[in-house]
Amino acid sequence: MKNLKKRILLLLSLLLVLSVSLLASDREIRVESSIQLAIDQSEPGDVIIIPAGVYEESGITIETARIILRGEDGAVIDGMKGGAHIIVIKADSVQVEGLTIRNTGLSHVRDLSAVRVESASGVIIRDNVFEDSMFSVYLSRAKDSLVERNRISGGGDRESNSGNGIHLFDTERITVRENQIHHHRDGIYLEFAKEVRITDNIATDNRRYGLHYMFSRDSEYSRNEFRRNNAGVAVMYSQEVDMSGNIFADNVGPASYGILLKDIDNSLISNNRFLNNTIGIYSEGSNGVQIEKNLFERNGWAVKIWANSTRNVFTDNAFIDNTFDVATNSRQHYNTFERNYWSRYDGYDLEGDGIGDVPHRPVRLYSIIVERNPISLILHRSLFIDVLDLAERVMPALTPETLVDEYPLMKSPLP
Repeated sequence: MKNLKKRILLLLSLLLVLSVSLLASDREIRVESSIQLAIDQSEPGDVIIIPAGVYEESGITIETARIILRGEDGAVIDGMKGGAHIIVIKADSVQVEGLTIRNTGLSHVRDLSAVRVESASGVIIRDNVFEDSMFSVYLSRAKDSLVERNRISGGGDRESNSGNGIHLFDTERITVRENQIHHHRDGIYLEFAKEVRITDNIATDNRRYGLHYMFSRDSEYSRNEFRRNNAGVAVMYSQEVDMSGNIFADNVGPASYGILLKDIDNSLISNNRFLNNTIGIYSEGSNGVQIEKNLFERNGWAVKIWANSTRNVFTDNAFIDNTFDVATNSRQHYNTFERNYWSRYDGYDLEGDGIGDVPHRPVRLYSIIVERNPISLILHRSLFIDVLDLAERVMPALTPETLVDEYPLMKSPLP
C-alpha cells in the first residue's frame, strides 16, 4: 500500500510537470542576438525560439514563469568557460529543450552548472545535449520537475575537477529518466531528496559513481544501466529505497562495486543483474534490506556483507561462476540466506522437490585468507585451496557456522 501511494504521488507530480506545455501561449519570440534580451521581453506562456548558431552567453537568468526555451537544430549556448552558470531558472513551470549547452569552466569554490534550477517547481529539462561542463543539470530545492532524454558528457579529467551529471539537492518528487550520462564525477547525485524516481538511464565511465544517494528516502531507481564506472551505485545514510531491474556491469577496480550499501534501512534490491564487477553488493551497517531475484554472475565477490549489517534477507537469487559468492568479516552473522541457487553447490536432491537435501555454506575459507592476505590470490584454482575449502566445509573452524543456506535451489529461479 505504501509503494502504491508513493507511485501515485510521483505520477501526479509528473502529470503536473507535463501540463506545462499545455499552458503555453501562441506567442513565439525568436532570438535575434541575445538570449537574455529575448527572455527579458517575454511574458508567461511565451515560447522563445533559438535559431541554429553558437551563442556565447552565460549567466542567462529566467525569472518569468511558464516560458519555454526551445532550440532549433544546431542551436548551441557556449559559456566559453567563463566561470559562471550558463542558465539559471528561478521561476516555476519553465521548460528548456533542444539545446546544446557547453563549457561552464571549472571552479573549486562554486558548483558551476550548465542549467541550474533554484527553488522552482514544474520545471522540464528535456532533449538537450550537455558537453564539457562541471555540473550539467543542478536542481536545488526544486519540486515536481522532470529531467529526461538528455545526453550528458562531463568536463574535467579526474574526480577532483569534475562535478555531477544530474545533481539533486533538497528536492521532492523529481523524475529522472532516459538520460545518457558519461565522464562526470557522479552520473546522478541525490542529497536530502525525497520521492525521486530514476528510470531507464544509462550511466557509464563516470569517475566515482554512476548513481549516488546521500541522506535520501522514499525513492526508486529501476531499469537503469551502470557500466564501467569506478563504482556502479552508492546508497548511503538513506531509507526506503527501491532498487529494481537494473544492470550493474564491468565496474572493476580496487574499490569497485555494483552497489555499495552504507547505513541504509528498510529497502529492496530485486530483479537486478550484477555482471563482472569486482564486488556485486558491498554492505556495511545496512539493516532490513530484502535482496531477492537477482543474478550475480562472474563477479570477483558477489556479496561482501560485514557483521554490522543485520536483518537482511537474501532469497531466490542466482549465484553463478563468481570467484567468491559471499564474504564476511566475522563468525557472527545476523542475516538470512534462503532458497538461493549456487553454481558451486555440490549437494543432491533425492526427494526431487528442487531443493538440495544438504545445506550450502557459501563462505569459503579461501575468501577469508584472501581478505587477510591479498597476495594469496595467486593460489586461486590450485588443488591446495580446494582441499582447504573441503576441510572447512566438513569441520567449520573459521567460516561463520550460521551463514548457511538451508534450502539451496537445484536450478536457477531466474529466467
